[in-house]
Amino acid sequence: MLIQLENVTFGYDNKPIIENAELTLSEGERAGFIGPNGEGKTTLLHLMTGALAPDAGRVLKKSGLRMGIFEQNGGLESERTVFAEMQSVFADVYAALEKLRETEEALAKVSDPAQVRALSERHEKLEKRIAAADGYNVEVRIRTVLNGMGFGGRYEQVVSTMSGGEKTRLKLCRLLLEEPELLLLDEPTNHLDTDTLFWLEDYLKSYRGAVFAVSHDRWFLDSLMGKIYELENRRVHMYRGNYSKYKLLKAERVLAQERAYEKQQKEIAALKDYVARNIVRATTASSAQSRVKKLENMEVLEKPLPPPAPPSFRFETDAESEERTLEVRGLRLAAGEKELFKSADFAVRRGEKIALLGANGAGKSTLARALAAGRDPAIAWGRYVKIGYYDQENAALDPDDTVLGALWNRHRGMSQTEARALLARAKLGEEDIGKKVRQLSGGERAKLALVLLEAERANVLILDEPTNHLDLQAREALESALRAFNGTLLFVSHDRWFIAALAQKILEAEDGRLTLYPCGYAEYAEQKKRAAQSAAAQKNAQKAEERARAGAAAHRSKAERAEEAKRKQRVKETEAKIAALESEEAALNAAIADPAVAADYRLLAEKCARLETLRAELDALYEEYETLL
Repeated sequence: MLIQLENVTFGYDNKPIIENAELTLSEGERAGFIGPNGEGKTTLLHLMTGALAPDAGRVLKKSGLRMGIFEQNGGLESERTVFAEMQSVFADVYAALEKLRETEEALAKVSDPAQVRALSERHEKLEKRIAAADGYNVEVRIRTVLNGMGFGGRYEQVVSTMSGGEKTRLKLCRLLLEEPELLLLDEPTNHLDTDTLFWLEDYLKSYRGAVFAVSHDRWFLDSLMGKIYELENRRVHMYRGNYSKYKLLKAERVLAQERAYEKQQKEIAALKDYVARNIVRATTASSAQSRVKKLENMEVLEKPLPPPAPPSFRFETDAESEERTLEVRGLRLAAGEKELFKSADFAVRRGEKIALLGANGAGKSTLARALAAGRDPAIAWGRYVKIGYYDQENAALDPDDTVLGALWNRHRGMSQTEARALLARAKLGEEDIGKKVRQLSGGERAKLALVLLEAERANVLILDEPTNHLDLQAREALESALRAFNGTLLFVSHDRWFIAALAQKILEAEDGRLTLYPCGYAEYAEQKKRAAQSAAAQKNAQKAEERARAGAAAHRSKAERAEEAKRKQRVKETEAKIAALESEEAALNAAIADPAVAADYRLLAEKCARLETLRAELDALYEEYETLL
């Protein structure tokens, strides 16, 4: 057991938000934590770390437990380069490697037996410490994580020059390299592109520690987790299995609780009726009294609280657009000095639902904004098109507007009853409509923006990351509404579950090109996988062909062939020398660690001196080998 919560209760201002929570995590477990926004999921993480203390109950932890927490707000702050910042995680390893080098140099110079013995023992301990920490592979591990998380080729960039999202992503890189026994993640997949999401899932599957993640990413929960905890109505419920299994088990639990409650209520009613009819009769008073005692001793079940009602959205249109809804021909787009698309071409028919995918920075949001604006002559919208645009930053919302005012300011003909009803369906109730927009949470702002979009009654919707900040209930409600929408939909999203549920076609932004795949997400992903495999095979074949061409040198001059032959011979000789010296190096290291050698200070000094000379020879040979190749 790594950590256990026993009957933990916590609240603010005497108002509990978590009651009698029970939770246990063991070594190597993968558990997801879900629940509506604002219910206390992040609070529970802070109770686990000790940043908050429970009002009641207790949090038990394994002695010396190493925990690491990744939070949504707050990225890495540093004036070091990306690579140097990751290297700082292994400061102890680098220090041990430097001490090992110093020890070997010292061993080569001393002759006093006592000094030799002490230095030999120190050398052995350092080698064991480095080997235990996998210290010789540190830089490989750093590159693996940085490349996987999208920082390949940016090793020398100073961290302080990065955007907030990049700093947050880099903080996760550092945490993965630190490898705590228990990894606590708060929405780790936010703002990651699809390739990075798949890499992170694969990395966490083989992670040696336990993982506990707050997430609204259903694909992530389904792919990785073996247990789901849900916070609902202040209570924590546990379900074994991934997200799909959780959906089934929760439905079964809710149904079983309702049936048990109804059955007990019927039994209580029958007992009370019997008592009322028979308590005054002498012949039946005894049996009535036994039923009174049964009622008194009965543990009455609480009436099950219904799950919080999800928000509801409905996108309706006033008129259909033309069949040829959109044609893009020769579109050029740039972001500052960076050219995103040189000449993009694609067409959209009425009623199609198309997902716009691509890596971060590929130009998806820029394209969505350009399409919504429609001012570029390369963008031709059909007749009767009415566009509704959802901006992931909700920049069009005035922070000083109230919730109700934000709706009325755009739709003045709407009655107060209609406006309130529309907001209430999105779970923006009486306590919310008077709030300023700046007071709203990210999820509440997203719901308000979706309500404004509903009120547009547009027949073309362009959505840029509409699921950001939405909890699971809201995401599923939005999916349902968009499936029922009879207009045209173009959307940018990193939510793979959302994409798979809606997309009929995929428009991919990659390497400055737009490619339209006339299929859903599953087939698109399979095509991309086959293309990657084909590209790898083609690359290998090309290398083999190049090697074959290099071997068939009959067309070259006699002098060139002679020179090439000399080079190949030198390569073989150098490889042989390197192999021999590496074998000797291994033997010397083994000898230096041998207590019998350590006892003979002259022999030990001789071997240490030879080791230094040998390493210098190897460095020269490595350099020559690279030149020859």
